[in-house]
Amino acid sequence: MTVREYNKCVDLYSDYVFRFLLKTLNDEEKAKDIVQDSFERLWIKVNTVHFEKARTYLFTTAYHTMIDGFRKEKYHKEFLKQQSLDAIQDDNYNDLNELLHRLIGQLPEDQRSVILLRDYEGYSYKEISEITGLTEAQVKVYIYRGRQFLKERIGKIEVLI
Repeated sequence: MTVREYNKCVDLYSDYVFRFLLKTLNDEEKAKDIVQDSFERLWIKVNTVHFEKARTYLFTTAYHTMIDGFRKEKYHKEFLKQQSLDAIQDDNYNDLNELLHRLIGQLPEDQRSVILLRDYEGYSYKEISEITGLTEAQVKVYIYRGRQFLKERIGKIEVLI
């Protein structure tokens, strides 16, 4: 395609491509940008696209650019939404985590030790009794009392979140 034919394509097809995009997008600025991108791509391929195929090339390019824009927007919106959800969850987690650590610090030493060994470290009741020198029954009682204390202080988890 020659420069003269390219300029003729701009005169002939730019309005058609613009109207097609405007009807689809309902956004004049985006439509203008895509028309410009489409003609830029045509200019880049000016030596390979024949004048007779230029209209088809322009509409195809405009359509694909528009679809790519939709995909990018969708991905961007989902990304931002996920980031905001992560931030909210992190804030809730940090607040709850801080509260839990503070409350565990208020437990009597025996209860605190067995709760940490059981719930944080994952030891069995038998292993905890061997570590602490308490009987398994005492370990179970201390864990129960410690959990009851935490449950009363924290309240319902739904209220915190």
